[in-house]
Amino acid sequence: MEGLVFFVGVIGNIISVLMFLSPGKTFVRILKNKSTEEFESLPYICTLLNSCLWTYYGIIKPGSYLVATVNGFGVIVEIVYVVLFLLFAPPQKRARTAILVGILDVGLLGAALSVTYLMMEGGLRVDAIGLISSGLNIIMYAAPLSAMKNVVTKKSVEYMPFLLSFFLFLNGGIWTIYAVLVQDWFLGVPNSIGFMLGSLQLVLYAIYRNPKTSKDDFPPDSTDKSQKQPLLPHTSNC
Repeated sequence: MEGLVFFVGVIGNIISVLMFLSPGKTFVRILKNKSTEEFESLPYICTLLNSCLWTYYGIIKPGSYLVATVNGFGVIVEIVYVVLFLLFAPPQKRARTAILVGILDVGLLGAALSVTYLMMEGGLRVDAIGLISSGLNIIMYAAPLSAMKNVVTKKSVEYMPFLLSFFLFLNGGIWTIYAVLVQDWFLGVPNSIGFMLGSLQLVLYAIYRNPKTSKDDFPPDSTDKSQKQPLLPHTSNC
């Protein structure tokens, strides 16, 4: 059984690394255009917070080093993404990003680590961090629902990156299997939700990846620029 757990965990690490790197195309676009356009920083700020918490969880829970290693990698990657937002976002969005980083990735993270470290011990500390991490994961998995709604409304998947949806599907599935094997429901519940949402997003891609438009869809004075307006709302959930 230990060999199977290790094997599934290693596969999970590989898939998670690919998932962390999957927005790379988006950030190449940001670097090329020197602008974050209508992309939002909040998902990456929340993922940074989540990765920090899961890294801590993997460190303090015996036998969970595979959880710690992959999320430690995620912390590094998400820091790079957030820094790029701070460099290339418009002034107003840059200020908002900095405020959110201070509140979530410094204030909330610092409070969670301090309280659990100073006031809790052993299994209670593990359970508290696991519960916080799991709850945040579930909330984060709900965030793409607004994007999915816009895909259906606009009949376009431009602002819902395919690779992110694909690796959400794979990542949720493999870590659900891992959680069942080690009987860790803090890992199992949010990843099973991620697996279901990833599956739904792939279905939407199959339907809307080649949207059909006609000249009647646009007013006579429409331009190429107007056809590239953002499809996602300016807010998302953490």
